[in-house]
Amino acid sequence: MGLFNWFMPHDQKFFPLFERHAEVLQASAGALRAALDVGPDFRDRLTAVTKYEDDADDVTREVLDAVRTTFVTPFDRGDIKALIESMDDTADEMKKVVKAIRLFEVTEFDDEMRGMADCIVGCADLTRSALALLPSLNRNARRLSEITAEVSKLENQGDEMYDRGLKALFARSRNGNPMDFLRGNEIYDRLEQVIDRFDDVADQIHAILIEHV
Repeated sequence: MGLFNWFMPHDQKFFPLFERHAEVLQASAGALRAALDVGPDFRDRLTAVTKYEDDADDVTREVLDAVRTTFVTPFDRGDIKALIESMDDTADEMKKVVKAIRLFEVTEFDDEMRGMADCIVGCADLTRSALALLPSLNRNARRLSEITAEVSKLENQGDEMYDRGLKALFARSRNGNPMDFLRGNEIYDRLEQVIDRFDDVADQIHAILIEHV
């Protein structure tokens, strides 16, 4: 079967779908980052993130349907499923940030929160770059490996901002309203989860590299 698959043409429909999903993640990350500046379009930006999550779900369904119906896939079906689901989890986490902001009526954000959102934008940009390179896996292996390492660096930077921001938040809240800490902590946690999910996407790409290059 392995030799048979080698000579069979691989269905290329998956790569445009991966890129579409990456574009949605990039747009959602940008809207989330802009929302944390709390400009006049604050609520519109939050709504946009929610809409982008719906768009991401649509692309995910297309990919999963294609996995079931395509005879020869460009790489292992399990890898395709794991990659698109990790991307979709990332969109879901960005929507959860918005839900937390709305639930707790947060309208002020720490510098560290905005810094973590900058990391999210950086991760989204790198993810889109990686997915554009995926069709030529062997030729782009080195750059793809570099991109996954860059995402991990951003994840580490996000962790540092999370720790620093949470410590400052606790210090401010210690003699004030405990609810302020709970609200801020929830936003920090949700932002960290987004960055972690982007790191999961990078891990999936790296796993594909190891298996197929």
